[in-house]
Amino acid sequence: MKVVILCGGQGTRLREETEFRPKPLVEIGGRPILWHIMKMYAHYGLSDFVLCLGYKGNMIKDYFLNYEAMNNDFTIHLGSRCRMDFHGEHEEQDFQVTLADTGLETMTGGRIRRVAQHIKGDTFCVTYGDGVSDVNIADLLAFHKSHGKLATMTTVRPYSRYGILDLAQDGRIKSFVEKPQIDGSANAGFMVFNRRIFDYLGGEDCFLEQEPMERLAREGQLMGYRHDGFFFAMDTYREYKVLNDLWDSGKAPWKIWRNERKAAA
Repeated sequence: MKVVILCGGQGTRLREETEFRPKPLVEIGGRPILWHIMKMYAHYGLSDFVLCLGYKGNMIKDYFLNYEAMNNDFTIHLGSRCRMDFHGEHEEQDFQVTLADTGLETMTGGRIRRVAQHIKGDTFCVTYGDGVSDVNIADLLAFHKSHGKLATMTTVRPYSRYGILDLAQDGRIKSFVEKPQIDGSANAGFMVFNRRIFDYLGGEDCFLEQEPMERLAREGQLMGYRHDGFFFAMDTYREYKVLNDLWDSGKAPWKIWRNERKAAA
């Protein structure tokens, strides 16, 4: 099963890092966040990826073109019959990565439509190249298979960006809660689609999260998989620091691939 990862955005709110590289290559613990996302899926046996490239996409191509040399010891034989011998094996032996240029200004729905030629099966996964989670991909796929609809979106209860207070008429603050979870659900990415989703996607200006998702919901074809565990999107420098601090502390909840690999449905 293919896993499509949206890697084309400019990441303007993380300009401290994305001025020099695309957001999927911003590092957590010395590895690009894109690598972390791919390792999460591979833990469940999904290691066939399609990357939708845009902003500074050539840097992502270079990362994978040089992956063997940068992650192995090697001997290089110079001269007219130049060759390289790699010593040892990294842990990503079975990864297959398709790198597709989907345009600099193309929106999320348009990017997915542009990679339709690389998706042969009836079902595929989609996620964003800037969010990590401990979501159980096997359970997500089983849920998608069980309801028979076209689309499944992983949902989480978001936290407020601000402290919430109860203010009396006279200005007295009766209670205060720092950044609580709020009512309602938010899209955490980690989506599963039937390939008929391509009928809902338009051209370069198509936002997946607007008309296509709204139409799917109206038609009763969009289901939500509730995730009560960890999810964190890296949109700002503060969030970049939070993820690196979690990794450095050895308490990164998304770091599941040290365990035995699990098969997805």
